[in-house]
Order: sequence, then structure tokens, then C-alpha cells
Amino acid sequence: MTTIPRENIAGFQVDTLGATDSVESVLRHLQAQCDAVSCKWLACINPHSFAQSLSDPSFDSALRHADWLIPDGSGIVLASGLLGGSIKERVTGSDIFYGVSAGMNTTGGGRVFFLGSTEETLASIKSRMARDYPKLEVVGTYSPPFKAEYSDAELDEMVEAINSVRPDILWVGMTAPKQEKWIHDLSPRLQVKFAAAIGAVFDFYTGNVKRSHPVFQRLHLEWLPRLIQQPRRLWRRMGVSAPIFVWHVLLQRFGSNAKAGP
Repeated sequence: MTTIPRENIAGFQVDTLGATDSVESVLRHLQAQCDAVSCKWLACINPHSFAQSLSDPSFDSALRHADWLIPDGSGIVLASGLLGGSIKERVTGSDIFYGVSAGMNTTGGGRVFFLGSTEETLASIKSRMARDYPKLEVVGTYSPPFKAEYSDAELDEMVEAINSVRPDILWVGMTAPKQEKWIHDLSPRLQVKFAAAIGAVFDFYTGNVKRSHPVFQRLHLEWLPRLIQQPRRLWRRMGVSAPIFVWHVLLQRFGSNAKAGP
């Protein structure tokens, strides 16, 4: 896999590619011919996930070992500007999902698997994929139990369900940080070329949750309508996580040691 340009944001090495180039990077990996399956995977970072990582070493390790760590948060873009970096745009899980799906559909298709959410949502995804990307084959879906941790037997069952159908792409939507830790821990066992932790994209794609209007996205305010709609769920992101992230960026900007990079 070609080395992806990155820069230090509060101690994490974050991809500097824009959405189009990020998608092309994933597609090049998927189209590369290799003798053995090597599962490369993608994670998103934003101020909230940064703050979560401070108290969760397993999550911290997962983010640091992702093959793509995309700047899925306006705060990351703004921090890059403050630090003199080169990240110019957000790259969201939706950008990757839609871009990679369209690219694979255009270049001959592929095999995909969806892990996460409910059976109802997965059925809706499978139906819509058949319409939107007819050259992609959804070879499997799996709705895991809704619990904080899985037993070894449950993990074995998930891995077997995936490996038995040998997908090219594994989309994981179990919310952060569970999804990132799941992929990081099990990637050596997964017989897929590419996996991505894309969280809410499952619900965005099926229409269960509406993304903010593009105007809010362009103004770096995508969080605002969602905060108004779901204040009890999202207040911590803006009221706690954002200030923590800003503090660490300021420490980096003015010469103090933030979290050490890899």
C-alpha cells in the first residue's frame, strides 16, 4: 500500500488527503493484486473520539494502528490550520462509503459485507445497495448482540460468518469506540482486503437518521442541527470533548507536549 501523507494533530498522525484522494487510495488497495489477503482498515478521528481515547488505551491503540485515519470532524480541519498543517477538508465515513461503492461499481464490482446495526436496517441496506450499486454483491450481513463486550464464541462466530463468504470490503457500523477496537483486534483473522469503521453511515444510508443540510456541512456546523435534535445524546461531544481537544491542540501549538505520537 502506498504511504499516505499524514500530520500530527494533538499526538495522532492524521491523513492529509482530501475526500477524493482518500477514496482513490482505498480503491487502489482494493484493485491491487496480492498473493495473500492483507486486511487494511480505516478509522475516523474527530474531537470526540480524541477525548475518548484519553481514557481508553485500547481505543487509543486502535486509532494509532489504523491504515487510514481520516479527519472526520471540522475541529480536526480547524486544528490543522492553527498548527500550520495541510488538511483542508473533512473526510467523513460517508465520503468513503459512497466513493468506494461508486468506484467499485464502475470498475467491475466487488463483494461486500455489512456488520452492525439491526436486522431491519441491514435488510434495508441490502435492498438499496442492489438498486444503487448493481455490480456490487452484498454477500453477507450480521447484526451482533447489543452489548458492551463479546464473548470469544461470539467473536469466533462473527469472524466465521465474514470469512466464509470472502468479501472484498467489510463495512462495520457498531459505533465508536467499539467498532474500531473490534477491527483492530480481529483484523489479523479477517480474510478481507479492506475494512472500515463507519458508524452512523448505516443509518444515514437507509434514511433512519438525516445528515445536516450541506450548508451546515460547508460552514463546519454539521453538529449543530444534530445537537438540537438529540441534545441528551450529543451534548457531551460539544460541552466536554471539544474543549478537551482544543486544550491539547493549544498545548501543541504553543510548544507544550501533547500526547506523544507513534
